[in-house]
Amino acid sequence: MAQQTMKAWQYNSTKGGIEKHLKINNAAPLPTITDNELLIQVHAVGINPFDHKVPESGMPMRLLGSNLTPCVDFCGKVVKVGTKVDDLEVDKWVFGAKMAALNHGALAQYVAVPRQMVAGLPEGVKVEDAAGVGIVGLTAVQTTKPNVKKGDKVFINGGSGGTGVFGIQVAKALGCHVTTTCSTPNVELCKSLGADEVIDYKKDDIVQTLASKGPTFSLVVDNVGKPANLYTRASSFLLPQGKFVQVGSNPNLGGIAQISRNMLLPGFLGGGMHSYQVFFAKKAVHDLEQLRDWMKEGKVKGVTDSVWEWEDAPKAFEKLKTGRARGKIIIKVKQEEN
Repeated sequence: MAQQTMKAWQYNSTKGGIEKHLKINNAAPLPTITDNELLIQVHAVGINPFDHKVPESGMPMRLLGSNLTPCVDFCGKVVKVGTKVDDLEVDKWVFGAKMAALNHGALAQYVAVPRQMVAGLPEGVKVEDAAGVGIVGLTAVQTTKPNVKKGDKVFINGGSGGTGVFGIQVAKALGCHVTTTCSTPNVELCKSLGADEVIDYKKDDIVQTLASKGPTFSLVVDNVGKPANLYTRASSFLLPQGKFVQVGSNPNLGGIAQISRNMLLPGFLGGGMHSYQVFFAKKAVHDLEQLRDWMKEGKVKGVTDSVWEWEDAPKAFEKLKTGRARGKIIIKVKQEEN
């Protein structure tokens, strides 16, 4: 490639919200790749709460540098391969995630990504749908697959958000019975994705409804962090050897305090009685390829809330921060015409 620069959405502050500081840099440096990386021409990006919550959490911006490019999930085309990458070629369409992208993320025309965080785009799957799979798809697989067997009952707290829509589908692909939560307008969406039972938190108390079933679940995946007593009351609905996996929470003092109590407070002092895991996604190409195969078979599909033009990226973040997205919010990336 002859070009040395690209367009990228970047920010240098998050005061008052990251969306207020995002600006297009028309001359951002083109990423370079290592031997085990790919250079991807990005065509669509999926945005996640991580993309604004962590930068807005109060961490010193100077630790990250300047002209920061956000976003993790992407779909695009390979334009360059590292010398040690021998199973993907130039012009191959792929999807994946730029793990922990706080400064050199995917909301740009090009992104450098490790080989283990990329999988081929299945034929017939839309670019915009695949762009939202990456980190939330990995989260769904890695929180569920190691912890269940066919026929187990799984409770997913927050089934209509970006992570939950994949959690439902992955659990069903693994042969599990799925109970989930959402608000009234999203009940039919969750059922359409395969949920066997949906608790409408606008109408019913989540903990009381679960407790009325007795200890029946093998796994709880909490994508929300609310209600605050979900873990401490889990013994009323989680099997003795069941696991509680925390995915969603607020990276503020209140959220950190709640997680700390759940991890450290013993049961006899009011804490929980079950295994408690705070989840962090891991780089794993085999998990992305499992998602690819399930998408090819029609067992898992991308669920897109809305698609935004490149110039409207700040508005897409505003929509994300309302907490009312049904599935993933996608931003199309404007590429130069040849």
